[in-house]
Amino acid sequence: MKKVFFTITAILLLCCGETRAQQVSIGLRGGMSIPNLTAGGSHQNPLNTGFSSRIGADGAVYADFEVTPVFSIRPMIQYSSQGGKKNGLQAFPTPAQFAPLFPGQAPLYLYANFKNESRLDYLLLPVLANFGWNLGAQSPLRFYVNAGPFAGLLLSGKQITSGTSAVYLDEKGAMPLDQVPPQSFDGKKDIKDQLHKFNAGAEANLGFSYRTGTSGNIFIEGGFNYGFVNIQKGTANGKNNAGAGTLAVGYSWGLK
Repeated sequence: MKKVFFTITAILLLCCGETRAQQVSIGLRGGMSIPNLTAGGSHQNPLNTGFSSRIGADGAVYADFEVTPVFSIRPMIQYSSQGGKKNGLQAFPTPAQFAPLFPGQAPLYLYANFKNESRLDYLLLPVLANFGWNLGAQSPLRFYVNAGPFAGLLLSGKQITSGTSAVYLDEKGAMPLDQVPPQSFDGKKDIKDQLHKFNAGAEANLGFSYRTGTSGNIFIEGGFNYGFVNIQKGTANGKNNAGAGTLAVGYSWGLK
């Protein structure tokens, strides 16, 4: 996957360099990331399912190399907050100290009511094919769409839990484990070593820009990114893919 991404990137940049670039622009954008963790395949279990979206930050700097008045190549350096959260009754691995309570084999999971948030920070390197159209011959408004592959590097991974709850044997909370007093789930755990450092996937955005002068543009855009690599190294916690919706505003200016 790494070789494919860097080969595509090299080809696109080479092609861009050989065309009659009419305009080179630099842009900055910042906004909101709405990430989630998706479980799939044969490695689903109570630990990697049931996530909902959380709110994080998204920001990027990019260069836009115009090839034609409609088409350009846009490499980016992007910070993306990823992850997901669970609130309420959910599974957790049966602690070793609880094993003596069960004759024979202890269950793999027990259940409790607490908050659980996975916060993952990635540096993404997308290379996007960008298409844009002015909304009228003299209009300062322009509509654009872009899409392309990205390589991702994991910067940090944290699991943050909170709450105090009774412990249950079942996912519906109908069978409390009476021998165990309510447990505190307050904690913050570094999970970076449990996750793959590299990811690769695809990103797409659409937006509107408004020309503010001879070379400046302000814009608003929405989009998404999705990683094709399962983030976990092992299978004990299941397998998830990371991705996020994004909403951002920004400014770009032409260099020539």
